[in-house]
Amino acid sequence: MLAKERLIVALDFPDEQAVKNLVDTLGDEVVYYKVGMELYYSVGQSVLDFLAQRGKRIFLDLKLHDIPNTVAQALASLATRPGIDILNVHASGGPTMMKEAAARMRAAAQKAGLTPPKLIAVTLLTSLSEEEWKQLNGSLSVREQVVCLAKLTKECGLDGVVASPQEAAAIRAACGDDFLIVTPGVRPAGAAIGDQVRIATPATALSDGADYLVVGRPITQAADPVLAARQIIAEMEGHK
Repeated sequence: MLAKERLIVALDFPDEQAVKNLVDTLGDEVVYYKVGMELYYSVGQSVLDFLAQRGKRIFLDLKLHDIPNTVAQALASLATRPGIDILNVHASGGPTMMKEAAARMRAAAQKAGLTPPKLIAVTLLTSLSEEEWKQLNGSLSVREQVVCLAKLTKECGLDGVVASPQEAAAIRAACGDDFLIVTPGVRPAGAAIGDQVRIATPATALSDGADYLVVGRPITQAADPVLAARQIIAEMEGHK
């Protein structure tokens, strides 16, 4: 897989015109985009239709977390919409929720004659520090908890996890090569950290086992987004 195919640009905007301007500016430099809660709740399905029309791959990042039936029904609905490559839930929703969600999502997509999206689970948010995790009464370290949730996710039959790049190597060792690891919190050398805590550079994240890197502000808020994307892709290509 080419480095550019492993870069997912986060479209963290509240309006669709800003998305269209950026996607058209980036053109063929970027093939994969993440649509999160801010954008999806603001404009809905139309942004997914736009990205699909442009031939882009889509990670719909809604981080579903509710009782099993509610999450399963929501994913069954989303899975029948063409163009979505990845959907996600919170692993902390538990094994019953994850198993039911995966089963109904896949059944709904197959009934509609579509390839089911990949379903991955959020372990712990990359904005969560060790200190904040302790305030939530976490008895394990952040890394231990992330690996525990990753192993549970795999046992439940999901395709992978969202985790910080700092845990990628431990997840890869625990869950094997056929388990997707999508890492936000990726910052090129010299970039502002923002509200992320557990971060790494693109080359380090890939070297530690990440499959896909999610990058937002270092590209979307750059003076020259095309140059920023090219520089990040070059960093990715340089990983050992």
